[in-house]
Amino acid sequence: MSHVLIIGSGIAGLTTALRLAGRHEVTVVTKDGVGESNTAMAQGGIAGVLAADDTVEAHVADTLVAGTGLGDEAAVRVLCTEGPDRILELAAAGVDFDRDRTGEWSRGLEGAHSIPRILHAGGDATGKAIIEALTNALRAAVAAGRVRLLEHTMLLDLVTAPTGPSEATGPAGSAVPTGPAGSVVPTGPARSPARHTSRCTGVSLLRNGVHEFLAADAVILATGGAGQLYAHTTNPEGATGDGLAAAIRAGTAVSDMEFYQFHPTALAGSGFLISEAVRGAGALLLDANGHRFMPDIDRRGELAPRDVVALAIHRRMAEQNGLPCYLDARSVPEVVTHFPSIARGLAAHGFDLAADLIPVTPAAHYFMGGINTDLDGRTNIAGLFAVGEVACSGVHGANRLASNSLLEGAVFGARAAEAIATEFETRTGPIPEPSRASHSATAASLSLSTKLGSSSNRISREELQELAWTHLGVEREGHGLRTVLDRLGEGRPLVTDVEPAELREGFETSNLAHIARYIAAQALARQESRGAHTRTDFPTSGALSTRRPESVDLMSTSSLLQEAASC
Repeated sequence: MSHVLIIGSGIAGLTTALRLAGRHEVTVVTKDGVGESNTAMAQGGIAGVLAADDTVEAHVADTLVAGTGLGDEAAVRVLCTEGPDRILELAAAGVDFDRDRTGEWSRGLEGAHSIPRILHAGGDATGKAIIEALTNALRAAVAAGRVRLLEHTMLLDLVTAPTGPSEATGPAGSAVPTGPAGSVVPTGPARSPARHTSRCTGVSLLRNGVHEFLAADAVILATGGAGQLYAHTTNPEGATGDGLAAAIRAGTAVSDMEFYQFHPTALAGSGFLISEAVRGAGALLLDANGHRFMPDIDRRGELAPRDVVALAIHRRMAEQNGLPCYLDARSVPEVVTHFPSIARGLAAHGFDLAADLIPVTPAAHYFMGGINTDLDGRTNIAGLFAVGEVACSGVHGANRLASNSLLEGAVFGARAAEAIATEFETRTGPIPEPSRASHSATAASLSLSTKLGSSSNRISREELQELAWTHLGVEREGHGLRTVLDRLGEGRPLVTDVEPAELREGFETSNLAHIARYIAAQALARQESRGAHTRTDFPTSGALSTRRPESVDLMSTSSLLQEAASC
């Protein structure tokens, strides 16, 4: 029986773990408590074709249109075709989707969908309902001895070894990092095959302040996004891109890093998300003068794709000297009944959803870019898979369609599990042992005597977040992108002793800074505006090409220790 290690406990990670439980030795590692993830916070719902008046072709078309020409049609078709079965499985697992007066599942409408196809649970607590069902199932599997669970355990790095001549092929970009980790930004079609040059043989972890090594035959990254890079985000505190940064350091190919989706309607000053479903129910967007402005910008009004609405709000706020725009749900029938979690959250901040104009601003929400994968989650490193937000499977293109993210986690988590099971059943020959020399060096560098940089030249989390919000936010331009690269490319700091309690935050900030460089480099290379990537110095979309920008050299970076030292 092979050992499969899953990092992350959102919908993608839990789906993968539950499908492999009992078939292989499965360990789930999660940085906080199990289920504490972006999935648990998802309000909007899950999209799927489950009604006679809807079609897979319509869902495919809506997803591709939202992706503004960069979506991978094969991946989108997998998502939309297999999605309905995954939703039915969630219902069988205990997710109680809302029903209408006829007893059928209620279907909501959200931005850029041509027909109502969004299922909700608890009105606006869909993610919470899904996580509760999957977490209950996982804990049952743990109690039965079919899964090992390591909570409050942080991924530090992946451990790899060179592959033998018989290793299989996998996806890669137009360039794979060579030399010091981080010296090249790999770009290119995510699903073009290339021969593996290394195999993932395990991970290094931080658990109870102690560095540990855990060997595995396969590692699945399901670590979510990196919203904590930004000063304004809807993401939880744990969304620091740990899996993505570790994969980049290990040499995975990444794509579409310039495409970060900003949700249009977060409560101003707090980051509390107000679901797109509220606009789908009829809420309007008003400027500081009370004018409804979205119909002036897009014929779809408040239900235009998220990139369009977020940019419109951002620019309207700039025109009114930074004052927020407002969400007006006062005319939405039974709005508090339909959106109880949102109503409670707003009430905690002093607002009444049914009676007040709600001040809103865009906030970092979802990372379209990530680790290149094929349709089964394979990467260009043998034995390493990626699913969910950390992956770039091609389904989202330059802008994610509303409520496709939960669907993606369920669909591609299931596919990765089946691919792993099939691979182990058909594999011949031994699996390379972990490189003990590499492990020893890593263990030494990450011991409890780890040093972090001096305060004179470290970048704080707050400075990094403001830097990213200013130059990697809703709008970008070349000078600002170079500013990011210049600031994050400064020399090595002096060293001072720190307490073990500071390690997690230091590594998280290091990971975010590493990712910020990749976002800036790929945003600088894409000299056009498309989807969630808006360049004020290149305001129009260029001719669509299947080729992504050429690889961009970054400053050389060394070990995770040195990365953390500059944070």
